[in-house]
Amino acid sequence: MSATFAKADELQNYIEQQRSQFPACLDEKAKQAIEAGVSNERVKTEFASLTFVPRVIELDRSQPEFVSTFPDYFSKRVNQWRIDRGREKYAEHRSFLNELTQKYGIPGHYLVSFWGLETNYGGYKGKMSTLDSLATLACEPRRASFFTQELFLALKLMDREKLDKAQMQGSWAGAMGHTQFMPSAYTHYAIDGDGDGLVNLWESEKDALASAAHFLWKLGWTPGLRWGREVLLPSDFDYTLAGAERKTVSQWSALGLKKADGSGLGNADIEAKLLVPAGSKGPAFLAYANFRTILRWNNSEFYGIAVGRLADRIAGAPALVASLPELPSYSIAQMAQVQRNLNQLGFDVGGADGIIGPATRAGIRAFQAQNGLIADGFPSPETLLLIAEQAENSSLN
Repeated sequence: MSATFAKADELQNYIEQQRSQFPACLDEKAKQAIEAGVSNERVKTEFASLTFVPRVIELDRSQPEFVSTFPDYFSKRVNQWRIDRGREKYAEHRSFLNELTQKYGIPGHYLVSFWGLETNYGGYKGKMSTLDSLATLACEPRRASFFTQELFLALKLMDREKLDKAQMQGSWAGAMGHTQFMPSAYTHYAIDGDGDGLVNLWESEKDALASAAHFLWKLGWTPGLRWGREVLLPSDFDYTLAGAERKTVSQWSALGLKKADGSGLGNADIEAKLLVPAGSKGPAFLAYANFRTILRWNNSEFYGIAVGRLADRIAGAPALVASLPELPSYSIAQMAQVQRNLNQLGFDVGGADGIIGPATRAGIRAFQAQNGLIADGFPSPETLLLIAEQAENSSLN
């Protein structure tokens, strides 16, 4: 089930243990809530109805069986339905989005893109009780401190924004509303967009869009700069440069990169990192400073590219020039074995957790370079087969 619980019955035993300790934990949290500034009336009202949710622990402690590939991730999120619906919502809110752009510098199609990826434009905001989820996680030792603070902030929001428990539904981890803000983000960054004096991220689309703009502005969005762009690479490109340190647009241009339509990249001192999320056979992207800002919302390169490209499509840009390659699905267990093999061969990728992070990509890239393969850091079947063969030969010698 996870790195902590190898068997389902172990997790279920743990959940039952947490359930039995939940009432005593709530008594202690109630005292802490009052000390943290939650009103006595709010504590008295809400703590009496807080419920332990086993499913929250299951989801928190579960781990995906397979590694997500970029083509699979991207095609599910930047699809025609989401593009068409995004264009409709952009047109519906065009005047208001222009006002937000004037005030915060974030173009409206980006705000709509975040909205689309987070909740399908409000189509699915989550159906789990925010307070029950947060209370369950606040009483579970692994991240108790973090979720305790989120629970207390959620309780304070109920008074500040006149919210009720039944309305406060969201993800299993407590993310809420159209833009899936955690209580801390709601508290510090959510703003009144519709002018009614309250901030309701469930009911008000304008509140949600304004809050997203304010949040991105606070995260450091650079006005006038796009997220990045798809680029074409020369046939003799050195893929060890992908995912490495940033270069200016002028430097990338000098290395032969072109825009997706084949025109010149131009010259500029804007720094960018090159991303090849599906390896040398898939699309390539230059990611600018605002891409890093997107990652501060959700620290996933796949997510960042999806936000940027969905925003581009909503604004009328064409589809990707490069096709998405067909890639096999790797299980977490298979990838963990790849990591062990790389470590055995002297390519230090850290622990064997089955997750393809920067260290694993760097290890694969170094192996590829040493063995005359295209060093794009991508776990192609050919690369993984060679890694396995060399690891087996190494163990026999």
